Amino acid sequence: MMPRFLTNHAFQCVENLGHPKIQTNYGLQSAVKHKDFLIIINFKNYLEGKKALSLAKKIENYLPDAIIAVPATDIKMLAEKTKLKVFAQHIDCLAIPERSTGFLSAKTISSAGAEGSLLNHSEHQLSFSQINCSLKELKHNKLKAVLCVPTLAEARKLKKLKPYAMAFEDIKLIATNKSITSYRTKEIKEFISLLKNSNILPLCGAGIHTAEDVRAAFNLGCKGVLIASAIAKSKNPEILLQKLSKIKDNPKN
Repeated sequence: MMPRFLTNHAFQCVENLGHPKIQTNYGLQSAVKHKDFLIIINFKNYLEGKKALSLAKKIENYLPDAIIAVPATDIKMLAEKTKLKVFAQHIDCLAIPERSTGFLSAKTISSAGAEGSLLNHSEHQLSFSQINCSLKELKHNKLKAVLCVPTLAEARKLKKLKPYAMAFEDIKLIATNKSITSYRTKEIKEFISLLKNSNILPLCGAGIHTAEDVRAAFNLGCKGVLIASAIAKSKNPEILLQKLSKIKDNPKN
């Protein structure tokens, strides 16, 4: 069944996140509509096991099209027990995947049910060569990459590697209540302009903690956001999730 958030035209243009066996081109920005606005919720290591499942069920209730980036140990459980798109938080580039004790391969997360991975998060930064190699492994295994970048200079350098999406995150604002949409507005606009016509979805993250922050990201031109502590550490995540579900329907107002 075609995901409800894709039109027939978009389905032809955008690789189907929920159906990895269907081969199409990487997502074209022209196909992105309001309901295709990505909300990626990074669990980090705030939650695991039953607590992670409990939060995932709440997310599924309000944001069934959301992506959750979770610890590797929970990928299989959450992929099986929810209908959410599950991403890893990182993968390693390996010369011989089978002989790689302690590392995490693209093949392994794919087998567990992941549909993609974050890469180069500010809490797990990689060299250019590691990013390049990891992206190739993800694409080889038909997985999507959300590549995090802390600066415009790095975005400019990594743009040529053509990940599915690139997330601009100011390291200093991560895990604060200072949203990048308020404190780095000019840089976000430059970032979006940098990725124009590249077929790379521009996302932003860092300090995003309210529905207004998410709306601001949309109005600036971002095609999605990364959120972590505002949901993963919240005692009442339903409050923000409900507000975000309304924004998905009408992000401009």
